[in-house]
Amino acid sequence: MEPICLDHNATTPTRPEVVQAMVDCYRQGYANPASQHLLGQKAKRRLEDAREAIGQLLGLELGGRTPDRLIFTSGGTESNCLAIFGITATGGGAPGRIVISAIEHASVIEPAEHLLDRGWRLDSLGVDASGAARIERLDPLLAPETRLVCVTLANHDTGVVQPVAELAAICRSRGVPMHTDAVQAAGKLPIDFRRLGVDALSLAAHKFQGPPGIGALALRGGVAIRPIHYGGHQQWGLRPGTEPIPLVVGMLAALEVSQRERQACLRRLEALRARFENGLRRAVPGLLVHGHQAQRLPHVSNLAFSGLDAQLLLMALDQVGIACSVGSACASGSVELSPTLLAMGLPRDIVRASLRFSLGADTSQEDIDEAVRRIVQVVRSVRG
Repeated sequence: MEPICLDHNATTPTRPEVVQAMVDCYRQGYANPASQHLLGQKAKRRLEDAREAIGQLLGLELGGRTPDRLIFTSGGTESNCLAIFGITATGGGAPGRIVISAIEHASVIEPAEHLLDRGWRLDSLGVDASGAARIERLDPLLAPETRLVCVTLANHDTGVVQPVAELAAICRSRGVPMHTDAVQAAGKLPIDFRRLGVDALSLAAHKFQGPPGIGALALRGGVAIRPIHYGGHQQWGLRPGTEPIPLVVGMLAALEVSQRERQACLRRLEALRARFENGLRRAVPGLLVHGHQAQRLPHVSNLAFSGLDAQLLLMALDQVGIACSVGSACASGSVELSPTLLAMGLPRDIVRASLRFSLGADTSQEDIDEAVRRIVQVVRSVRG
Protein backbone atom coordinates (compact mmCIF):
# COMPACT_ATOMS: atom_id res chain seq x y z
CA MET A 1 0.00 0.00 0.00
CA GLU A 2 1.10 3.55 -0.70
CA PRO A 3 2.19 5.06 2.65
CA ILE A 4 0.21 7.99 4.05
CA CYS A 5 2.07 10.20 6.51
CA LEU A 6 -0.14 11.60 9.26
CA ASP A 7 2.76 12.46 11.57
CA HIS A 8 3.70 15.95 10.41
CA ASN A 9 4.05 17.22 13.99
CA ALA A 10 7.22 15.15 14.15
CA THR A 11 8.71 16.80 11.06
CA THR A 12 7.66 18.10 7.65
CA PRO A 13 9.17 17.55 4.19
CA THR A 14 11.32 20.46 3.02
CA ARG A 15 9.60 22.56 0.36
CA PRO A 16 11.18 22.57 -3.14
CA GLU A 17 11.40 26.38 -3.00
CA VAL A 18 13.33 26.10 0.24
CA VAL A 19 15.72 23.54 -1.21
CA GLN A 20 16.30 25.78 -4.23
CA ALA A 21 17.03 28.80 -2.04
CA MET A 22 19.57 26.77 -0.12
CA VAL A 23 21.16 25.38 -3.30
CA ASP A 24 21.54 28.91 -4.64
CA CYS A 25 23.14 29.91 -1.35
CA TYR A 26 25.56 26.99 -1.38
CA ARG A 27 26.56 27.87 -4.92
CA GLN A 28 27.59 31.32 -3.76
CA GLY A 29 30.29 29.70 -1.66
CA TYR A 30 29.97 32.18 1.17
CA ALA A 31 32.96 32.72 3.43
CA ASN A 32 32.83 32.58 7.21
CA PRO A 33 30.64 35.54 8.28
CA ALA A 34 32.94 36.13 11.27
CA SER A 35 35.93 36.79 8.99
CA GLN A 36 37.10 40.40 8.64
CA HIS A 37 38.00 40.33 4.95
CA LEU A 38 35.68 41.43 2.13
CA LEU A 39 34.39 37.91 1.48
CA GLY A 40 33.57 37.53 5.15
CA GLN A 41 31.81 40.90 5.15
CA LYS A 42 29.72 39.82 2.15
CA ALA A 43 28.70 36.64 3.98
CA LYS A 44 27.90 38.67 7.09
CA ARG A 45 25.58 40.95 5.11
CA ARG A 46 23.72 37.93 3.69
CA LEU A 47 23.36 36.46 7.15
CA GLU A 48 22.16 39.67 8.79
CA ASP A 49 19.74 40.45 5.94
CA ALA A 50 18.14 37.03 6.50
CA ARG A 51 18.11 37.53 10.28
CA GLU A 52 16.35 40.87 9.88
CA ALA A 53 13.79 39.45 7.42
CA ILE A 54 12.97 36.53 9.74
CA GLY A 55 12.69 38.91 12.68
CA GLN A 56 10.26 41.11 10.79
CA LEU A 57 8.11 38.11 9.83
CA LEU A 58 7.94 37.13 13.50
CA GLY A 59 7.08 40.61 14.72
CA LEU A 60 10.34 41.51 16.45
CA GLU A 61 11.29 45.17 17.02
CA LEU A 62 14.74 45.41 15.48
CA GLY A 63 15.35 49.15 15.87
CA GLY A 64 15.79 51.52 18.78
CA ARG A 65 18.24 51.56 21.66
CA THR A 66 17.40 48.03 22.91
CA PRO A 67 16.34 46.02 19.86
CA ASP A 68 15.02 42.50 20.05
CA ARG A 69 17.49 39.76 19.12
CA LEU A 70 17.11 36.62 17.02
CA ILE A 71 19.64 33.94 17.94
CA PHE A 72 20.08 31.04 15.52
CA THR A 73 20.41 27.59 17.08
CA SER A 74 20.40 23.97 15.93
CA GLY A 75 16.65 23.60 16.52
CA GLY A 76 13.79 23.87 18.98
CA THR A 77 15.42 21.80 21.72
CA GLU A 78 18.52 23.95 21.87
CA SER A 79 16.41 27.11 21.75
CA ASN A 80 14.35 25.93 24.71
CA CYS A 81 17.47 24.97 26.66
CA LEU A 82 19.10 28.32 25.93
CA ALA A 83 16.00 30.17 27.13
CA ILE A 84 15.61 28.12 30.32
CA PHE A 85 19.24 27.79 31.38
CA GLY A 86 20.31 31.15 29.97
CA ILE A 87 17.62 33.27 31.61
CA THR A 88 17.61 31.48 34.96
CA ALA A 89 21.42 31.82 35.17
CA THR A 90 21.16 35.61 35.50
CA GLY A 91 19.77 35.60 39.05
CA GLY A 92 23.07 35.67 40.90
CA GLY A 93 23.64 31.95 41.26
CA ALA A 94 21.22 31.13 44.09
CA PRO A 95 18.47 28.62 43.22
CA GLY A 96 15.06 30.14 42.57
CA ARG A 97 11.71 28.99 41.21
CA ILE A 98 10.53 28.21 37.70
CA VAL A 99 6.95 27.68 36.53
CA ILE A 100 6.10 25.52 33.51
CA SER A 101 2.73 24.36 32.24
CA ALA A 102 1.71 20.75 32.77
CA ILE A 103 1.64 20.15 29.01
CA GLU A 104 5.13 21.18 27.93
CA HIS A 105 7.30 19.27 25.48
CA ALA A 106 10.15 17.16 26.87
CA SER A 107 12.62 19.80 25.67
CA VAL A 108 11.13 22.12 28.32
CA ILE A 109 10.27 19.57 31.00
CA GLU A 110 13.72 17.97 31.17
CA PRO A 111 15.74 21.23 31.45
CA ALA A 112 13.30 22.38 34.15
CA GLU A 113 13.74 19.09 36.02
CA HIS A 114 17.50 19.52 35.73
CA LEU A 115 17.12 22.82 37.60
CA LEU A 116 15.14 20.89 40.20
CA ASP A 117 18.19 18.69 40.70
CA ARG A 118 20.23 21.86 41.30
CA GLY A 119 18.04 22.92 44.19
CA TRP A 120 15.43 24.93 42.31
CA ARG A 121 11.70 24.72 42.96
CA LEU A 122 9.59 23.64 40.01
CA ASP A 123 5.93 24.65 39.95
CA SER A 124 3.39 23.32 37.45
CA LEU A 125 0.61 25.40 35.89
CA GLY A 126 -2.37 23.12 35.39
CA VAL A 127 -4.75 22.89 32.44
CA ASP A 128 -8.50 22.47 32.10
CA ALA A 129 -10.33 19.50 30.59
CA SER A 130 -9.82 20.88 27.08
CA GLY A 131 -6.05 21.11 27.55
CA ALA A 132 -5.79 24.90 27.90
CA ALA A 133 -3.64 26.45 30.64
CA ARG A 134 -5.59 27.77 33.65
CA ILE A 135 -4.97 31.52 33.54
CA GLU A 136 -6.35 32.11 37.03
CA ARG A 137 -3.81 29.73 38.56
CA LEU A 138 -0.69 31.56 37.38
CA ASP A 139 -0.60 34.60 39.67
CA PRO A 140 -0.56 32.56 42.92
CA LEU A 141 2.48 30.67 41.58
CA LEU A 142 4.53 33.82 41.05
CA ALA A 143 6.77 34.37 44.09
CA PRO A 144 9.55 36.94 44.53
CA GLU A 145 12.10 34.25 43.69
CA THR A 146 10.32 33.11 40.48
CA ARG A 147 12.81 33.62 37.65
CA LEU A 148 10.95 32.26 34.61
CA VAL A 149 7.58 31.04 33.36
CA CYS A 150 7.36 28.67 30.36
CA VAL A 151 4.10 27.97 28.54
CA THR A 152 3.94 26.50 25.05
CA LEU A 153 2.12 28.43 22.34
CA ALA A 154 0.36 25.33 20.99
CA ASN A 155 0.53 21.85 22.46
CA HIS A 156 2.38 19.19 20.49
CA ASP A 157 -0.05 16.36 21.41
CA THR A 158 -3.50 17.92 21.08
CA GLY A 159 -2.78 21.05 19.04
CA VAL A 160 -4.66 23.16 21.62
CA VAL A 161 -3.58 26.81 21.38
CA GLN A 162 -2.63 28.30 24.75
CA PRO A 163 -3.58 31.75 26.17
CA VAL A 164 0.01 32.94 26.03
CA ALA A 165 -0.71 36.66 25.59
CA GLU A 166 -2.92 36.69 28.71
CA LEU A 167 -0.36 34.75 30.73
CA ALA A 168 2.45 37.03 29.51
CA ALA A 169 0.52 40.08 30.69
CA ILE A 170 0.32 38.58 34.20
CA CYS A 171 4.03 37.81 34.17
CA ARG A 172 4.86 41.31 32.97
CA SER A 173 2.80 42.86 35.77
CA ARG A 174 4.82 40.84 38.28
CA GLY A 175 8.20 41.45 36.62
CA VAL A 176 8.75 37.78 35.76
CA PRO A 177 10.20 36.83 32.33
CA MET A 178 8.12 34.46 30.20
CA HIS A 179 9.23 32.06 27.49
CA THR A 180 7.00 30.27 24.99
CA ASP A 181 7.84 27.21 22.93
CA ALA A 182 6.32 28.08 19.55
CA VAL A 183 7.88 25.14 17.70
CA GLN A 184 4.54 23.58 16.71
CA ALA A 185 2.77 26.91 16.11
CA ALA A 186 5.31 28.66 13.89
CA GLY A 187 4.35 28.49 10.25
CA LYS A 188 0.77 27.47 11.10
CA LEU A 189 -0.43 30.40 13.18
CA PRO A 190 0.41 34.07 12.68
CA ILE A 191 3.06 35.01 15.26
CA ASP A 192 3.65 38.55 16.45
CA PHE A 193 6.37 38.40 19.06
CA ARG A 194 5.71 41.85 20.49
CA ARG A 195 1.94 41.43 20.61
CA LEU A 196 2.31 38.15 22.45
CA GLY A 197 4.21 40.05 25.10
CA VAL A 198 6.66 37.24 25.87
CA ASP A 199 10.34 37.71 26.57
CA ALA A 200 11.59 34.68 24.65
CA LEU A 201 10.18 32.48 21.88
CA SER A 202 11.54 29.28 20.32
CA LEU A 203 10.99 27.84 16.85
CA ALA A 204 12.43 25.17 14.54
CA ALA A 205 12.45 25.33 10.74
CA HIS A 206 11.79 21.65 10.04
CA LYS A 207 8.32 21.95 11.61
CA PHE A 208 7.14 24.31 8.85
CA GLN A 209 8.77 22.73 5.78
CA GLY A 210 12.15 24.31 6.34
CA PRO A 211 15.46 22.47 6.68
CA PRO A 212 16.29 20.39 9.76
CA GLY A 213 19.23 21.56 11.84
CA ILE A 214 18.24 25.21 12.22
CA GLY A 215 16.11 26.90 14.85
CA ALA A 216 15.96 30.25 16.58
CA LEU A 217 15.33 31.93 19.90
CA ALA A 218 13.72 35.36 19.78
CA LEU A 219 14.65 37.56 22.76
CA ARG A 220 13.00 40.79 23.82
CA GLY A 221 15.42 43.72 23.98
CA GLY A 222 16.94 44.14 27.39
CA VAL A 223 16.25 40.59 28.58
CA ALA A 224 19.23 39.29 30.54
CA ILE A 225 20.54 35.93 29.39
CA ARG A 226 23.80 34.00 29.57
CA PRO A 227 25.24 31.53 27.05
CA ILE A 228 25.08 27.81 27.67
CA HIS A 229 27.90 27.04 25.20
CA TYR A 230 31.33 28.64 24.98
CA GLY A 231 34.04 28.95 22.36
CA GLY A 232 33.24 31.96 20.20
CA HIS A 233 31.90 35.50 20.06
CA GLN A 234 29.16 34.99 17.47
CA GLN A 235 25.58 36.18 18.00
CA TRP A 236 26.25 38.68 20.79
CA GLY A 237 28.38 36.05 22.52
CA LEU A 238 25.24 34.05 23.32
CA ARG A 239 25.58 31.18 20.84
CA PRO A 240 29.13 30.48 19.64
CA GLY A 241 29.89 28.77 16.35
CA THR A 242 29.86 29.66 12.68
CA GLU A 243 26.33 30.49 11.57
CA PRO A 244 25.09 28.17 8.75
CA ILE A 245 24.03 30.73 6.15
CA PRO A 246 22.28 28.25 3.79
CA LEU A 247 20.17 26.87 6.65
CA VAL A 248 19.26 30.38 7.78
CA VAL A 249 18.27 31.26 4.21
CA GLY A 250 16.21 28.06 4.09
CA MET A 251 14.39 29.00 7.27
CA LEU A 252 13.60 32.42 5.81
CA ALA A 253 12.28 30.89 2.58
CA ALA A 254 10.05 28.48 4.53
CA LEU A 255 8.64 31.29 6.67
CA GLU A 256 7.93 33.39 3.60
CA VAL A 257 6.08 30.52 1.92
CA SER A 258 4.08 29.73 5.06
CA GLN A 259 3.06 33.35 5.48
CA ARG A 260 2.05 33.66 1.84
CA GLU A 261 -0.06 30.49 1.89
CA ARG A 262 -1.20 30.47 5.54
CA GLN A 263 -4.85 31.45 5.16
CA ALA A 264 -5.58 29.09 2.29
CA CYS A 265 -3.64 26.28 3.97
CA LEU A 266 -5.43 26.84 7.28
CA ARG A 267 -8.87 26.59 5.69
CA ARG A 268 -7.89 23.50 3.71
CA LEU A 269 -6.38 21.68 6.68
CA GLU A 270 -9.34 22.48 8.94
CA ALA A 271 -11.69 21.05 6.31
CA LEU A 272 -9.54 17.94 5.89
CA ARG A 273 -9.32 17.40 9.65
CA ALA A 274 -13.11 17.71 9.96
CA ARG A 275 -13.52 15.17 7.16
CA PHE A 276 -11.04 12.85 8.89
CA GLU A 277 -12.63 13.08 12.34
CA ASN A 278 -16.21 12.88 11.08
CA GLY A 279 -15.40 9.88 8.91
CA LEU A 280 -13.92 8.03 11.87
CA ARG A 281 -16.71 9.08 14.24
CA ARG A 282 -19.31 7.56 11.92
CA ALA A 283 -17.50 4.24 11.67
CA VAL A 284 -15.74 3.80 15.04
CA PRO A 285 -18.02 3.51 18.11
CA GLY A 286 -16.76 5.32 21.20
CA LEU A 287 -14.21 7.49 19.38
CA LEU A 288 -13.11 10.53 21.42
CA VAL A 289 -11.51 13.71 20.03
CA HIS A 290 -9.26 15.36 22.59
CA GLY A 291 -9.34 19.15 22.81
CA HIS A 292 -12.12 19.54 20.24
CA GLN A 293 -13.88 22.14 22.40
CA ALA A 294 -10.84 24.46 22.34
CA GLN A 295 -8.99 26.33 19.60
CA ARG A 296 -6.59 23.89 17.98
CA LEU A 297 -3.88 24.01 15.37
CA PRO A 298 -5.70 23.25 12.10
CA HIS A 299 -3.83 20.04 11.32
CA VAL A 300 -3.74 18.14 14.63
CA SER A 301 -6.18 15.44 15.73
CA ASN A 302 -5.64 13.41 18.89
CA LEU A 303 -8.11 10.51 19.08
CA ALA A 304 -8.93 7.86 21.68
CA PHE A 305 -10.03 4.46 20.33
CA SER A 306 -11.81 3.26 23.45
CA GLY A 307 -10.97 -0.26 24.56
CA LEU A 308 -7.85 -0.57 22.39
CA ASP A 309 -4.16 -0.32 23.15
CA ALA A 310 -2.72 2.60 21.19
CA GLN A 311 0.73 1.04 20.88
CA LEU A 312 -0.67 -2.13 19.30
CA LEU A 313 -2.93 -0.03 17.08
CA LEU A 314 0.04 2.11 16.02
CA MET A 315 1.97 -0.96 14.89
CA ALA A 316 -1.06 -2.37 13.07
CA LEU A 317 -1.59 0.94 11.27
CA ASP A 318 2.08 1.05 10.32
CA GLN A 319 1.62 -2.33 8.64
CA VAL A 320 -1.03 -0.83 6.35
CA GLY A 321 1.00 2.29 5.58
CA ILE A 322 -0.45 4.81 8.05
CA ALA A 323 2.17 6.81 9.96
CA CYS A 324 0.99 8.43 13.20
CA SER A 325 2.31 8.68 16.76
CA VAL A 326 1.61 7.71 20.35
CA GLY A 327 3.18 8.85 23.61
CA SER A 328 6.92 9.44 23.80
CA ALA A 329 9.62 6.79 23.61
CA CYS A 330 12.12 6.67 26.48
CA ALA A 331 15.61 5.22 26.27
CA SER A 332 14.43 1.73 27.09
CA GLY A 333 12.12 1.68 24.10
CA SER A 334 8.94 1.50 26.19
CA VAL A 335 6.20 4.07 25.69
CA GLU A 336 5.14 6.51 28.37
CA LEU A 337 1.60 7.77 28.72
CA SER A 338 1.12 11.27 27.36
CA PRO A 339 1.71 13.86 30.12
CA THR A 340 -0.59 16.21 28.22
CA LEU A 341 -3.57 13.86 28.25
CA LEU A 342 -2.96 12.92 31.88
CA ALA A 343 -2.83 16.61 32.84
CA MET A 344 -6.25 17.04 31.22
CA GLY A 345 -7.64 14.61 33.79
CA LEU A 346 -8.39 11.82 31.33
CA PRO A 347 -8.64 8.25 32.67
CA ARG A 348 -5.50 6.22 32.09
CA ASP A 349 -7.32 3.66 29.94
CA ILE A 350 -8.40 6.49 27.61
CA VAL A 351 -4.85 7.87 27.50
CA ARG A 352 -3.54 4.38 26.65
CA ALA A 353 -6.00 4.24 23.75
CA SER A 354 -5.01 7.60 22.21
CA LEU A 355 -3.17 8.27 18.98
CA ARG A 356 -2.04 11.58 17.45
CA PHE A 357 -2.60 12.27 13.76
CA SER A 358 -1.13 15.40 12.20
CA LEU A 359 -1.79 16.46 8.61
CA GLY A 360 0.64 18.21 6.30
CA ALA A 361 0.61 20.83 3.59
CA ASP A 362 0.61 18.09 0.94
CA THR A 363 -2.11 15.93 2.54
CA SER A 364 -4.95 15.51 0.03
CA GLN A 365 -8.62 14.65 0.37
CA GLU A 366 -7.84 11.32 -1.26
CA ASP A 367 -5.22 10.69 1.44
CA ILE A 368 -7.77 11.43 4.15
CA ASP A 369 -10.46 9.17 2.67
CA GLU A 370 -8.01 6.32 2.18
CA ALA A 371 -6.57 6.82 5.67
CA VAL A 372 -10.06 6.65 7.19
CA ARG A 373 -10.77 3.45 5.24
CA ARG A 374 -7.56 1.77 6.43
CA ILE A 375 -7.93 2.92 10.05
CA VAL A 376 -11.52 1.67 10.24
CA GLN A 377 -10.48 -1.65 8.74
CA VAL A 378 -7.64 -2.05 11.26
CA VAL A 379 -9.78 -1.03 14.25
CA ARG A 380 -12.49 -3.51 13.29
CA SER A 381 -9.90 -6.22 12.78
CA VAL A 382 -8.27 -5.58 16.18
CA ARG A 383 -11.61 -5.40 17.97
CA GLY A 384 -13.00 -8.37 16.09
